[in-house]
Amino acid sequence: MKRAIAVPCRSLAPVILRALLLAGLALGSLPGLSLAQETTRPWAELFNGTAERSVPRGNGDEHLETDRDSFTPATTLVGRGRTMLETSYSFIDNRRAADTHSFPELLVRHGVTDWLELRLGANYEVGGGGETSGSEIGASDESAHREEESNVLYGFKIAVTEQDEWLPRSALIVHAITPTSGASTATQVVTGYVAGWTLPNGWDLDTSLRYVAGNEDGDHFNQWAPSVVLKMPAGECYNVHVEYFGIFADNAADNRSPQYISPGIHYLISPDLEIGVRVGWGLNNDAAAFFSNVGLGVRF
Repeated sequence: MKRAIAVPCRSLAPVILRALLLAGLALGSLPGLSLAQETTRPWAELFNGTAERSVPRGNGDEHLETDRDSFTPATTLVGRGRTMLETSYSFIDNRRAADTHSFPELLVRHGVTDWLELRLGANYEVGGGGETSGSEIGASDESAHREEESNVLYGFKIAVTEQDEWLPRSALIVHAITPTSGASTATQVVTGYVAGWTLPNGWDLDTSLRYVAGNEDGDHFNQWAPSVVLKMPAGECYNVHVEYFGIFADNAADNRSPQYISPGIHYLISPDLEIGVRVGWGLNNDAAAFFSNVGLGVRF
């Protein structure tokens, strides 16, 4: 779990902690007001049969947590009234096709409420395809025939549950990818569910599963993308992770199932600005030999 920081990282942490403690005591002492009542959200009633759960982490008061940190998206939302911009560049060393360059991998997330955010993105890709960015699942597949393409992404993310002992913190993501140039013309809808736990030692263990009904040259098939990531704080400003993910196809003309192992490191310049790098290696012949990704996230 990333820790909330300011610059400089060490000097302000005790001050912030004391301020938060005093604010909590002050709120709790007001007549007729309790934190549990103030953080209740009706969405929880639909999934848990109760409105007793608090708003999800990432409600705009903590450090940002981007979806681009790893292939597995964040379990948190951007927060009510906040906007987050994420962008990155990926290089993919394909085994059977030309190397891929993918940019700007733009994703803009805006918090409508504490439990709902809207998402809009765009990307341009040149080379032989390949899928190592979580937001681009279903947009492309490694192919010797593809040279370049661009697309737009639009959808939403909904907080489902907050962590309560073994019950994970979780969110539902639905977005569509529409090509704006290139050989493909079909819009694809991607549905994903991400869940995670903050462990007693402060590490985060997150997992996700995405599904898309694929369409490649008139061939309709299913794609499933499971992933799991372990995120570990390294000091006050750094966060490192190690991740496994795969993309499995069925009912396709070529049922390829690339799988990867990927470490990464991220640096919080401030609570609202992060930069990060991740790399990965293919675990089988269906996967690209190597990929790298560098990018940033900024919250307004």
